[in-house]
Amino acid sequence: MAIKLIAIDMDGTLLLPDHTISPAVKNAIAAAREKGVNVVLTTGRPYAGVHSYLKELHMEQPGDYCITYNGALVQKAGDGSTVAQTALSYDDYRYLEKLSREVGSHFHALDRNTLYTANRDISYYTVHESYVATIPLVFCEAEKMDPTSQFLQVMMLDEPAVLDRAIARIPAEVKEKYTVLKSAPYFLEILDKRVNKGTGVKSLAEALGIKPEEVMAIGDQEND
Repeated sequence: MAIKLIAIDMDGTLLLPDHTISPAVKNAIAAAREKGVNVVLTTGRPYAGVHSYLKELHMEQPGDYCITYNGALVQKAGDGSTVAQTALSYDDYRYLEKLSREVGSHFHALDRNTLYTANRDISYYTVHESYVATIPLVFCEAEKMDPTSQFLQVMMLDEPAVLDRAIARIPAEVKEKYTVLKSAPYFLEILDKRVNKGTGVKSLAEALGIKPEEVMAIGDQEND
């Protein structure tokens, strides 16, 4: 059966180490699109960190989509408008932020437009995430956050050895309550239990009337 949708991870898959796209990959994507295949960038990044690549690949036309925040948000590629969304609550944020301090890890959280941290000693990896994803970074103490806030993704993050020690201290119930995945040696991502890239792809495929056997997924990490 012919493939009608290709979901492609970005960092470590689509992108070279310098965060560029090779001419060969550009040509392959263009060839697939010419055959009517839906090519969908599927990433842990927010829309702001995806948009320039969509533009470069000419994938911001009507009928183009992207999946961001590891499946928590399915968006129209052209304007970022929401097709489907599954978020964490403020209570989830407070619980997980407190847990990060208990297990000894830095922490940050993302909504649609901003990256928040309550760490006064802001992690290098938080600053790097803000830069790579081109999303504003804001310091705010956890108890001063807007209680109506919704978060698409939160992360524990640190030097790999530090993060591994923190992960070993996370209670089993956390992994039962949330989707917990390690997307890089220094990132542990935590999302709503219903969320992963697969559910994001499934949601979009169903909206487009595409069967599971007509979908191809390409990625390199645990979150793929």
